[in-house]
This record gives sequence, C-alpha cells and structure tokens, in this order.
Amino acid sequence: MTDDIYSTVAERASAAFEVQGSEFIGHAAPVPDVAEAEAFVDAVSDEYEDATHNVPAYRVRADPFREYSSDDGEPTGSAGKPALNVLQQRDVENVAVVVTRYYGGTNLGVGGLARAYSKAVKDAVDEAGIVERRPHESVSVTVDYDDSGTVRGIVESADVEFDAEYEEEVTLEMRVPVAEAADLRDRIRSATSGRARIE
Repeated sequence: MTDDIYSTVAERASAAFEVQGSEFIGHAAPVPDVAEAEAFVDAVSDEYEDATHNVPAYRVRADPFREYSSDDGEPTGSAGKPALNVLQQRDVENVAVVVTRYYGGTNLGVGGLARAYSKAVKDAVDEAGIVERRPHESVSVTVDYDDSGTVRGIVESADVEFDAEYEEEVTLEMRVPVAEAADLRDRIRSATSGRARIE
C-alpha cells in the first residue's frame, strides 16, 4: 500500500442510454476496500435483479492491488473487460462499477457490446466526477488533561480531522494522511515526554 495521491470517483452516480432497444445503465461508486466493492456490486445486482445482465468491475488499492471484472453471461470479453479497461484508462482506484443491461431484442455483437459497456462506465464515472485522494489511517491518542492542550495544539497545527472525547482522560481520534502519520506520532510523543498513549 503506497502513500501517494490517487484518483477515484467523488460520489455514487449512474448514467443511462439506449442502443438498438437495449437499455444500459452504468453505476459507479467510491469504495474503500474489496468488501465494499463487492457489497456495491451485490446491492446493484439486487436492485436490478430483473435486468438481463449486471456486469461488475472494480479496482481497489489493497495488498496486493485488486482488479476484477465479470461478463455476467455476456459473450467472453465483451462486457467485463471493456468496463475494467475504462477504469484503467482513467487511472481511477477504489472504484466499483456495475453496468446494468436490459436486452432490447437486437444482438449487438461483441464489438457493439464492448462499445456500449465502455460508454456506460465512462458516462457513470463522468457523472460521479473524479477527485484526488490521499490514503489516510486512523490514529488514536489518549493523554491526561495536563497534556491535552499541548496535544490538541499539535493536532490542530497539523490540519487533520479529529474528534476529542473528554472523560477521565482525553482521547483524540484522528484521520491522518499515511505519509504524515509517523511524523505526527513523533511530535506528540516528544511534546508529552512519551506520556501520550498512541494507537
């Protein structure tokens, strides 16, 4: 898993069009991991269970990197691979797509299918919008009240999202860019002379 910036889709979106009577609906969603990608595929397939085909593809930053596609009953190579190719060409990651097809009575042939499935993914990705993201990790810091002001100051200056809970001790839960997490932990440790409990 690298800590570099990557591109993904901004939000869930879908786009539809018709080709010779067949309706194609492309669905795209940002997903953090393989489990969420598969959950999205299952959810769309359930919602459109009356469709002739629901063709899935996803690219997920995992260890190792995962790419997946299926033709879902369409001729081999006519649906899943063209869908995945669009994600590869756009260089988007942590994205799942499903193309729903309602058959309209005319066979489109492998080339026609490949073009239609590619277009459905392109349209859905365009509709969702592409954004840049940095991988984050969760960091939890627990300190005594005496150290809480110091730690809060460090966290605020690092400009990361956090929630603070004030109970017997103070716990700060943060989302920190992976590239900056080690440095932030070190700063908190040295500022509290090692008293902060960091997870």
